[in-house]
Formats: sequence, C-alpha cells, structure tokens
Amino acid sequence: MAVHVVRYAHQSRIQWGVVRGQTITPIPGDFTTSGELVQHASGHDLADLRGNELRRDDVQVLSPVTRNQQLICLGANYRSHMIDSGVDPDAKSFNMVFRKASSCIVSADSDVVCPSHVTLLDYEIELGLVIRRDITAPRVVTDDNLHELVAGVTIVNDYSARDVQLPQMQFYKGKSYRTFGPVGPHLCLLEPGEMHYLRDLRLTLSVNGEVRQNASTSELVHSPADTLTELSGLQDLHAGDLIATGTPSGCALRVPSPRMQRIAALLPEATRWRLFLRSQAQRSEYLKPGDVVESHIASGDGVIDLGVQRNRVLG
Repeated sequence: MAVHVVRYAHQSRIQWGVVRGQTITPIPGDFTTSGELVQHASGHDLADLRGNELRRDDVQVLSPVTRNQQLICLGANYRSHMIDSGVDPDAKSFNMVFRKASSCIVSADSDVVCPSHVTLLDYEIELGLVIRRDITAPRVVTDDNLHELVAGVTIVNDYSARDVQLPQMQFYKGKSYRTFGPVGPHLCLLEPGEMHYLRDLRLTLSVNGEVRQNASTSELVHSPADTLTELSGLQDLHAGDLIATGTPSGCALRVPSPRMQRIAALLPEATRWRLFLRSQAQRSEYLKPGDVVESHIASGDGVIDLGVQRNRVLG
C-alpha cells in the first residue's frame, strides 16, 4: 500500500518516519540520503510500522529529497502550459529537459527569497518522481515495469526568475537561485499496483488563497515511462534523484501570440526583450514580497496525499 514518509529533525538528529495524520513513526536505521532510504525501504516494509510515535508539531519537517541528488526538470509537459509558453503541442514530439541546482532544494514550508534584481518571480507546481535505483544504461520503460525504477512521488515547486531565464536564455540560472526548489513535505512510496495513480493526481496551487493552477496529471504529454526511457538513453540516474515532470497552465508568464512574435523578430534583440519585459511587468500575477503560495497534490480517493507546501515570498 502507498505509505507517506517524511524526513525530519528532532532533538538534534535527522531521521525518517512514516506520517499518519499528525503523528510520525520513526523508521529504524540511519539513512543519510534519499537514495539510501528508497533502496532499503518500501511501502510494503513500512505499512505496519508502529511505535514511538512523535507529534508532527514537535519536529521540523525537511525536504524528503537530499541535496546530494540530481534535480532534473521537464519544461512544457502539459498541453495547456505549452500553449501558454507559445509552443505548438502538436509539433513538439520531445521532452524539454533542464536542470536546477541541487542547492535550491529546501523544505516545503521554507520562505522563497527573491533576489533584489529579480522582478518577475513565477511559480510552477509539479509532480516529482523519486528514482528507486541506479540507471546507468538505456532502458525501455513502460507502465508495466515503471515500478522497478520509480520509488515514489512528492511535490516540487519550480520557482523561476523569468526576467533572467528568458532574456538571458538561462533556464539553469533563472531557476536555480537558493530557495527556488521547495520539495515535499511528503514522499509517498508506491507499490507496483499503485503506479496508475501517476496519471490521476490533482495539482492545485494558490497565491494568497486564490487558485492559480488546478489540473490533473492525466494531462501530461510525456508520461513518466516515456520520460525515463528518454532520460536513460541520455544520462545516468541514481537512486533518490528527483525528476520534476512539468507544470500545467496558470503561471504568471504569458508569452506573446505567434503573430506578435513574428513582428518582434524583426526588431533588434535588445528592443525585443525590453518590450517583452515591459509587457510582463504589467501582469499582477507575478509574485511579490509577502505573497503566500500553497501547493497540494493528491488523488481523488485520498490514497495519495503529498501534503501542503506553504511558501512566503521574501524580497
């Protein structure tokens, strides 16, 4: 059965535990990284774990993905977000892959610190896949063998400095500032028969109580199996690594229409980007200091509930 675990600090020690409501049952053993945990623990092993329960309020919940792991991201992987981004969904037959620095990974309730030079701070709720084992050669991954490679799922918020990412054409730079990668709070460990949930999870993000993103993972263009097939043919993956699978529509960013892009292409580059930034600056959806962003991912039947991320934006 699906089991939700957290990584937490308690009495000067960092441990892992099974979370049930407002209590946490410590998991025996010392696992210093996400990779160590998923290689030695499964939902089946932990389902009946009981004893020495702690109150959730008495611990500090940390990111369930440790900073030694890779954070790999997919761009424009929901049809609606492709359209928002100016991409033709019917013409894109490949994943857009990029990296975020692992040093941006923070706990689910961390403040997001916006650098002073960034004025277009955006949010992106994403389903994160946590890898079960090392992958060092190409694999053909299907829904039938996906459970061999995916240990579980968690929430990722891919905060982005659009005024760095786009004019500088620097995805890594614009998305890797410290605190730009809250993860968790829960890591849900899945059993083979539960992998179907990856296509039926509801993602919801609100800013100051206003829902901005609300979509289902059924809208993913490239499935987890397709993504792992493609990535395994490209690079090594390691147990505990995190893959953020893309965000649906509703971000602050709005890309000009194809017609406006054709007109802008005739302008000098500096002029083109100056006009783009001016138009984006008029959008009230971009985050400002004091804003509170809440993110939640769960299945309709409640079997999977990845908890709530709550981030306050600091200037």
